[in-house]
Amino acid sequence: MKSFLLLISFLCSAFLVNSQVVINELDCDTPGTDTMEFVELLSETPNFPLDGYVLVFFNGSTSGMNSSYFTVDLDGMTTDVNGLLVIGSNSVSPVPQLLISENVIQNGADAVAIYQANDFDFPEGTVATITNLIDVLIYDTSDSDDLDLIDIFNDHPDFTNIEQINEGSSNNTNSIQRFDDGMGNISYMSTTPTPRQLNDGSGVIFNGISIGVAQTQYDEDDSFVITFTAQNNVSEDLMFNITLDNQGFNSSDYNGTTALTIPSGQNMTSTTITLIDDSDDEGDEVAIVRFGNLPVPFVQLNDNVELRIVDNDFTVANFGTPLNPTFGNVTSTQPNGYYDSLDGLADAQLKQALQDIVAEEGVVRAQTYADVIDILKEADQNPENSNQVWVVYTEEGRPKLDFQTGSNNNGKWNREHTYPRSRGGFFDIDEDDISDGREIFWNTTADSLRHGNSDAHALRAVDGPENSSRGNQHYGEYTGPTATQGSFYGDVARSVLYMEIRYNGLQVVNGFPATNSEPLGDLATLLDWHRNDPPDDFEMNRNNVVYTWQFNRNPFIDYPDLVEYIWGDNVGDVWMQPLHLTEVDPEAIQIYPNPTTNRLFIKGLKNEAAIDVVSLDGRNVKSFYIKNQNYIDLDIAQGMYLMTITFENMLVTKRIVIN
Repeated sequence: MKSFLLLISFLCSAFLVNSQVVINELDCDTPGTDTMEFVELLSETPNFPLDGYVLVFFNGSTSGMNSSYFTVDLDGMTTDVNGLLVIGSNSVSPVPQLLISENVIQNGADAVAIYQANDFDFPEGTVATITNLIDVLIYDTSDSDDLDLIDIFNDHPDFTNIEQINEGSSNNTNSIQRFDDGMGNISYMSTTPTPRQLNDGSGVIFNGISIGVAQTQYDEDDSFVITFTAQNNVSEDLMFNITLDNQGFNSSDYNGTTALTIPSGQNMTSTTITLIDDSDDEGDEVAIVRFGNLPVPFVQLNDNVELRIVDNDFTVANFGTPLNPTFGNVTSTQPNGYYDSLDGLADAQLKQALQDIVAEEGVVRAQTYADVIDILKEADQNPENSNQVWVVYTEEGRPKLDFQTGSNNNGKWNREHTYPRSRGGFFDIDEDDISDGREIFWNTTADSLRHGNSDAHALRAVDGPENSSRGNQHYGEYTGPTATQGSFYGDVARSVLYMEIRYNGLQVVNGFPATNSEPLGDLATLLDWHRNDPPDDFEMNRNNVVYTWQFNRNPFIDYPDLVEYIWGDNVGDVWMQPLHLTEVDPEAIQIYPNPTTNRLFIKGLKNEAAIDVVSLDGRNVKSFYIKNQNYIDLDIAQGMYLMTITFENMLVTKRIVIN
């Protein structure tokens, strides 16, 4: 049986006896992902307004240097009938009056303090101070005492003998609770958490009400029941309201009663909600079931219950996913003459001219890292379902609503830097957290390396756990999850090579440099991926979308052969843009990879073509009919074959090898 641990009891004759508000309870560490952390404040009188107060959290670690990492402005908040105000995430039960994100409160050795001040008085990194201090709790989870932090607060004339309080070891189930015997004797105990309840069990005891729903996801036209259950039978009719509205989801999207009553002597009521199946493509939405104000002595055990409403009116694009690519359905939206300055150049001059285009100051725009979320929802939209993004590496659609916003990345998608931040030297600034749209942007140049942090040409929607698994590995070391088809190979190769051109200070090299500060590898792998996985319609579409935000393009999607002139087989040759002829030069028909194991891409076709695969003894093995440049899956035995391509009254013969 778990025993309660009385951590410390000490006299504080002048210690906050006359304070109007104190820190009554702290749960800084909970099992798992720290979803149930909270801070509870206690006012000397009930229903006490907290205008003019601020709660500040200080990081006592060596790197934190006893400075602030999070603040909560208490203006507009009021304690309850017991004088309590709980601050925590929506996962805490009963639900806090003031909500913050999960896993914000650090374990320690740290401190949390109340000041009569404003939140802007404590920008991130403000060293702990005793100025305007009202109360403080220094705490830890079986860590050594932070003597520097203790000394800072002990300098206050009214604060003597402050000590660091231990909540317990990591992943403990306790909270630190404050007890006052009314005679100036303050003690702290680590015991079972009691949010929204006085630590000694006195005061008004709330009757908690919970929201229950059978599922968390429903389709348009579904009906479902929401049940409301009180811990104890009510002594008189309890009437309350609920809402389901959230952003675009509102009363036009459902039918059902939202004014409810739990009859006297009972503890339950319910309502049936019917979703309206309209014909609008609104995208998947989230309904949030919320209580209206509950009268004393009732309290929400849970609240803000999210229900996903799946829209069945999604659209399908006229091009395929990277797993089932199409070619020629999406054309480049490059402006006329966009690449004309490259003609006649080679080597370093070609590379510099290319950078002058994709990093042109006064033209190219840099967006925030938060804007990238919106960019990816558009650029990486799943061609098979407009309510999803296509996630790189794991090669699947993922609902746009599943973007990761907390610490838990399971089932979520987030933003993958194909050129890892730790190798590129990119970093966030405060403004990167602001999603301000297309028309608000930073000026950027080739030397603006920090802007690589939010360059959408090198950011992809990615499965959260897979992003963590990839880390900052070099390509070649990292080849994707087991059993995937590598449909992303060419995509990531072209995005990484773009980054070397776009930003001074980045380099892609052969091999696998050992340290995080080294360049990114492996160039040979990336060249192979580029050649064997050519740009498809999905990649061209995302190039077009990103252009509308950044006003630059990835040239290796528009002209894949440019890669060869900078890193590959045509280094030293003079580049000339391909002519857009209505007639096809038979010599321009290319097939690759060759040798291949199965899939073969045919480049250079502008119209329909008939393809026959013939064995060396003259036997027709397979026939295909394709439109424009495209790929074919051969599915034939190993060996050497002849391929005949018939188009526009012309016949081209190629020799192919199947490994």
